[in-house]
Amino acid sequence: MELPGKDLLDMESLSRDHISRILDTAETLREISERPIKKVPILRGKTIVLFFHEPSTRTKTSFDVAAKRLSADTHSLSQSTSSLTKGETLEDTAKTLEAMHPDAIVIRHSCSGAPHQIARLVKSSVINAGDGLHAHPTQALLDLLTVRRRKGRIEGINISIVGDIAHSRVARSDIAAFSKMGATVTICGPRTMIPAGITQLGCSVIHNADKAVEGADVVMMLRIQKERLKSALMASERDYAVHFGLNSRRMRLAADDAIIMHPGPLNRGVEIAPDVADGPNSVILEQVENGVAVRMAVLYMLLGGKPHAPEN
Repeated sequence: MELPGKDLLDMESLSRDHISRILDTAETLREISERPIKKVPILRGKTIVLFFHEPSTRTKTSFDVAAKRLSADTHSLSQSTSSLTKGETLEDTAKTLEAMHPDAIVIRHSCSGAPHQIARLVKSSVINAGDGLHAHPTQALLDLLTVRRRKGRIEGINISIVGDIAHSRVARSDIAAFSKMGATVTICGPRTMIPAGITQLGCSVIHNADKAVEGADVVMMLRIQKERLKSALMASERDYAVHFGLNSRRMRLAADDAIIMHPGPLNRGVEIAPDVADGPNSVILEQVENGVAVRMAVLYMLLGGKPHAPEN
């Protein structure tokens, strides 16, 4: 089973079987990153454009590393270095890129739906690397892989997602992904940061962080997205840290073997205390490592490969 269609735009378009195949393929490809020579010729001759309209460290670098480990060629384009600064429309930018015949376009954009718009205009595969407040499917996939590797399963896991849910595309994709795979998802945050209708994605809402964390197998912390806040949604960062931040006291309420996750970047001392972020329960850097494997799997499966990579 390959992926449905030529693109990966959101988690809703993937079935449980599709998700499982991506995770299985990522497990197989993960070994490449542990070799002395971290490169295989699986996508030799393929061209991938990394079009990032918003700043990114983890996602952009991860896609770049993933593509190059499969021997694909990558070319980066940012909003500041593109003709968008001169007034060119997104549609014209898409058509210009398509004229260069890339095999895939990985796009991050501040506007929800931008990857979907480009996907309708080009023959190349389009991968959503985060669009507005909408979706971040590869982040959800790497989060699933991290939990599965640590817990041995996803079904039946209790995961609590705490923080700025309203402005988080990661939260939306994680809720959809984990609930689809059989986990119980609870979200928590200030009432001003919980969007209306979010439970339709498959989660329950708690406004008390202690209760949300209590007994959880996985605690996913989200940062306050200051760049997206248009009004004051909290009294202060200090007040937020007291009521919703993950500190060692609150962490002791979770299951004894609970793991701590965060999509990054971290606001240390606000949504998560430094000793917790760097503590033995944290798998934050494992998420980064698994992100390379997941993005290798997505590129491999979209650009002509079959699930489960060959050994060579």
